[in-house]
Amino acid sequence: MKRNSLYLWGAVSALLLSACGGSPSQNDLTNTVVEVVKLCPTLQNVASGGYVVADAGNSYRGDGDDLSAAEAFFTQPATLGKVILYATDRRMLTAGAGSVSGSATPTDDAIWNITRDELAGTVTFVSDTTGETLTVGQDGVLTTSATASGDAAKFTLVETPKACTEYPEMPLSVRGETYKGNGVDQPIIGFADLHTHMGMSSEMSYDDSVGPSAGGVLYGQVFHRYGVPHALENCTQTHGQGGVNDANNILHNTPGQGHDVIGWPTFVDWPYNQGLTHQFMYYRWVERAYMAGLRLMVNHGTNISGLCEFGRKNQAGAGDPMAETYDCNDMSVAVKQVEYLYEVQDYIDAQHGGAGEGWYRIVHSPEQAREVINDGKMAVIVGVEVAQVFECGVTLDPNTGQEIRECSMDGANNTASIDQWLDDLWDLGVRHIYPYHDIDSSLGGAGIFGNDFLNALNLYDTGQFYQTTDCQVPPDEQAQPWAREAGGPLMGTAPSFGNDEFDASIAAAQSASPASEPPYPNRERHCNARDVTDLGREALQAIMDKRMVIDIDHAAYHSKTIMLDIAEQQNPPYPLVSTHDAHGGLTRDQIARLYAAGGVVYPYKGDGARHDSALQNVKIWRADAANIAGSVVNETPIAVGFGADANGFGGHPGPRGSAAERPIQYPIRLFQGDGWPSHLRNLAPVILDLHTVEESGKFWHIDEVGMAHYGLVADFVEEVRLESGEEGLTALYNSAEAYVQMWERVYNRTTQ
Repeated sequence: MKRNSLYLWGAVSALLLSACGGSPSQNDLTNTVVEVVKLCPTLQNVASGGYVVADAGNSYRGDGDDLSAAEAFFTQPATLGKVILYATDRRMLTAGAGSVSGSATPTDDAIWNITRDELAGTVTFVSDTTGETLTVGQDGVLTTSATASGDAAKFTLVETPKACTEYPEMPLSVRGETYKGNGVDQPIIGFADLHTHMGMSSEMSYDDSVGPSAGGVLYGQVFHRYGVPHALENCTQTHGQGGVNDANNILHNTPGQGHDVIGWPTFVDWPYNQGLTHQFMYYRWVERAYMAGLRLMVNHGTNISGLCEFGRKNQAGAGDPMAETYDCNDMSVAVKQVEYLYEVQDYIDAQHGGAGEGWYRIVHSPEQAREVINDGKMAVIVGVEVAQVFECGVTLDPNTGQEIRECSMDGANNTASIDQWLDDLWDLGVRHIYPYHDIDSSLGGAGIFGNDFLNALNLYDTGQFYQTTDCQVPPDEQAQPWAREAGGPLMGTAPSFGNDEFDASIAAAQSASPASEPPYPNRERHCNARDVTDLGREALQAIMDKRMVIDIDHAAYHSKTIMLDIAEQQNPPYPLVSTHDAHGGLTRDQIARLYAAGGVVYPYKGDGARHDSALQNVKIWRADAANIAGSVVNETPIAVGFGADANGFGGHPGPRGSAAERPIQYPIRLFQGDGWPSHLRNLAPVILDLHTVEESGKFWHIDEVGMAHYGLVADFVEEVRLESGEEGLTALYNSAEAYVQMWERVYNRTTQ
């Protein structure tokens, strides 16, 4: 398992001072990795004393004697300890076997590992692919050598009067500096997104060695070592010519519909709010949200094996030669996504100066979260949301009633494999977990929310459609508001996936299970008859003993009551959370119990109007909870965060458009003016300009496109101000604090 790399970062200013005759810092060790971040130096070879200059063709020399003629390289980080040297003519210094050239097309040969000598104030560049060292040959030509050593292998970074050409990057379109906290012992100011999938990527590793999420149907990366032109480039390889093989067509029943495949920099047809198979969380979009006050994010490693298998077959049918090799094991994919989050952290660190310097900080305890947020950064909590958690899938035979449990780490039908998985996940940094997700398992039933697509996947994974029962929702109006109405309608037929091979697999599974529902009884809404199994009860207790946050979403409606019973039997009661719309149903009485134990309920992310509606519901639910004996609800501030489910195939809010009585006007001034509570008006203003890509003129106006990508979470704050004013903004900026207080009740608990 990959862990956050242990790099040491020396001050860049010390290097520049050393190159100009100043004294280097004595605070760092010698020969450690340095992040030479987005500078504009020329390179001066220590042995020859010459500057690097462009030569005829694509070559360079290292014996220039005129500083004004020397090449200025923009030092673009590829990740920690690795840079691209980007010349003024947009060529990259690229290594060959014993040679150096300038290339307009980035490859791994353009990536250089950097080693510094702190005392000498010098830098050594080693090719990431050939392992050879940058040096100057006897003929003065810049080259690489496997034997270069001493001063011939060392360069100083010298300031140059020549202007650099900056490496392409997604703009933030933000002015001003984001705020820091008021002290680790003071309430957090900031909002929380408790449900995202930033590990979902078309490549779950830095070096193309791991492969994609979602069976290959998701296009685009959170970051790319070659930058945004490659993270969000043309999606033809994934979605086919003209986008006609995009699996989004199947999710939205639009067979054969195409889209403009070009991404950066024009973005004609994607990203958009219902475009579920394009990357939604490029790191700079997330950074824009962070600048507006996003201070806590829960990132889940996720997978549904059956859906992944469909994606794999879809991509194979679209001509992807590697599709059959893509990993679809739930836990394996989730772990890879979590490991990838550490690579995301490394990359963001590199963009900001070195290890620990970035705004994206993975935390393992609520104490760490408070420290990170107080430092003005974003705390990232790692979670897992998979259908076969702990590899506890199940095979159900409706003809015999036989249930074959598949907790497979040790091949035994007991909790030993669950305990081992919990230990491994804890060591990986996982602190938030879903015991259930969309498909039935050995632990119990999944929540039904009216999705025949998932019902077919349940058949594919388990051998049986959902077995249903009445939802038993109180009929009177006083039982509302619910977080989500229990259960959902089911058509009773398996839908077509638009993939002949996968449709045949579904048909074969249905033929092998003739006694399985459907057809379903004539009822308006169906709830899953399968609730928490005996193994599920043991697993829930094991998770509580491990002190992980348990998310109640996606559990069967009746299972939620059982989960609350188990949580309340703990001493003190164990808080549970619902973080993205309570799939499967969550009713008023259940919510009151959840709040009374110190849990939180945050809705699926909507627009500003939905945020205001959620706030009114929260006030009702909290009042209910306050009437329960032993309730701790009043110890937590009124808070409304959200779960965006970004990269999670859930869709996002559409445009407010002409229906908005008070349209959004750019630039948006955060923390100033009407509607801002006094404690937030004390913060320095942050100005959001219309998010625009200068290279193309492409822009995103939230009233026109809705939440087209994650960067528009920042603009959503203005929707909240317009729709619910001080009360709504206060609840939003309380939401990180409320989650951390809940987490403290989980993490710091002692039994009495």
